Amino acid sequence: MNKIVLADNLKYLKEIQDNSIDLIYVDPPFNTKSTQKRTKIKTILSEDGLNGFGGNKYIRENDGEYGSYEDSYEDYIGFIKPRLEEAYRVLKSTGTIYVHLDWREVHYVKIEMDKIFERDNFLNSIVWSYDYGAKSKKKWATKHDDILVYVKDKDNYTFNYDKVPRVPYLAPALAGPAKAAMGKAITDVWWHTIVPTNSKEKQNYSTQKPLGILRRIVEVSSNEGDLCLDFFAGSGTFGAACVEFRRNFIMLDNNPQAFEVMKKRFEKIDDLEVEYEIFQKD
Repeated sequence: MNKIVLADNLKYLKEIQDNSIDLIYVDPPFNTKSTQKRTKIKTILSEDGLNGFGGNKYIRENDGEYGSYEDSYEDYIGFIKPRLEEAYRVLKSTGTIYVHLDWREVHYVKIEMDKIFERDNFLNSIVWSYDYGAKSKKKWATKHDDILVYVKDKDNYTFNYDKVPRVPYLAPALAGPAKAAMGKAITDVWWHTIVPTNSKEKQNYSTQKPLGILRRIVEVSSNEGDLCLDFFAGSGTFGAACVEFRRNFIMLDNNPQAFEVMKKRFEKIDDLEVEYEIFQKD
């Protein structure tokens, strides 16, 4: 059961059965008060350009826009709260939800999620720290996102600790040879770069998140054959991680550009059965 649906996610969520989803990940709008857009850039050999690969000189030119949307809400909580309430309803009693935000709204959304999921079921606030993009000279540079993690039952949920990635110790001598060789399990701070500009992973979608981040979430917080949901699906990276680890998925987005990007992305995967749907309901 794999579905990609062009739909108003609140309307479609109401069509999903109670207690039917094992894992939810959402990357909703951040309320940046700006237009989110992705511009295609082409690189051209030029004697007037900057030094680059192979000792050649290159210039970069704008080659058109892939699409955009307005990321501005007067009442952001009024927008997100009913969707989180539906997420709670459709999530299984053993399920987990990850809500990916940034500094603008994360604190306000956490207050609402404490009410909806109950504060005792708050599991983590993951910090995804990255190192790319412009940096302010007037304040500490803002280079992280926040991912709120809640379960429906703090005493019974999926967490595959043996799948947690390991990284080298910062002070291996203090850890000892055996532990240093094994590395330490990552914590709630994840150092991971953004999607590289020239990467095969790039889908030319303005808010695309790295596959490496979504892999961790899928592998650790679900099991093979589970049903996973993303109702702000964007470029479909959560679904791509689900395919990699043999999970089933439902991907929702109300942006026609996102629907086409996902359709193109998943049609390239051999032997993958996906149903594409345009959902309209008054």
